[in-house]
Amino acid sequence: MIKVPLTVRGAELLREELQRLKSVERPAVIEAIAEARSHGDLSENAEYDAAKERQGFVEGRIAELEGKLSNAQIINPSELDADGRIVFGATVSLMDLETEDQVTYQIVGDDEADIKQGKVSVNSPIARALIGKEAGDVAEVMAPGGIREYEVLDVQYL
Repeated sequence: MIKVPLTVRGAELLREELQRLKSVERPAVIEAIAEARSHGDLSENAEYDAAKERQGFVEGRIAELEGKLSNAQIINPSELDADGRIVFGATVSLMDLETEDQVTYQIVGDDEADIKQGKVSVNSPIARALIGKEAGDVAEVMAPGGIREYEVLDVQYL
């Protein structure tokens, strides 16, 4: 089995979504199917088809979340001792050497990645270039527009 790396917060969010799907979405879909059935002929019943389609989505997502959580390797960044190196869960401050813009990213699992919140996937090109680096190092990232260089300013385990 392939372990899925997750931060503590990422695992918590997946559990919350799973709970919501099981306790709110699933009963709502069952009710919608029952309501659509009460309308009679199922062969030309768009409400029934839509409800069944929604049920398939909800059940598929429940199975997906249960699989991810059962294979999760939950990593608490605050408990890491990586001697200042960039590892999964680390929060990294960088400076783009070309534009001198500063950015801060946390390296997280695929399901947690959200660039707007400063969370990048461990499998992204920037995270792969940063893993193993420490403050003062320069990382070369192969971006769609060519190679970009970032200087690591700080590494934190929050």
